[in-house]
Amino acid sequence: MLATVIIVIILAVIIVAAVLSYRRKLTRGCCGAGGDPVEKIRTDTKNPADYPFQYTITIEGMTCKNCAVRIENKFNQTDGYLAKVNLHKNSALIRSKTDVTDGDLKSIVARAGYHITSIQRL
Repeated sequence: MLATVIIVIILAVIIVAAVLSYRRKLTRGCCGAGGDPVEKIRTDTKNPADYPFQYTITIEGMTCKNCAVRIENKFNQTDGYLAKVNLHKNSALIRSKTDVTDGDLKSIVARAGYHITSIQRL
């Protein structure tokens, strides 16, 4: 009888913790960004012709629009890059003014808190 009561109490604590976690996600977003959307950073030059090098990258870890905007912002605030992220495909089209290494791309994405799983040079 005592074992049953202890098990019920443990299950109740787990259920309460799960409900509280879910409520936080509803109010703050899936990645804890808060209720406000992340503001996009625009680049000075938006003309794709100014960025002759193109890469398609696949990104792991994006779960919402705020995630996509964070990655775009990291590239767009780095000199020489223009980025457009597609959340539904977990990918991004990255344009650059100079030829860059895979390590350069991976470093920028890692600073945003995500991971590149593949890079294709176009």
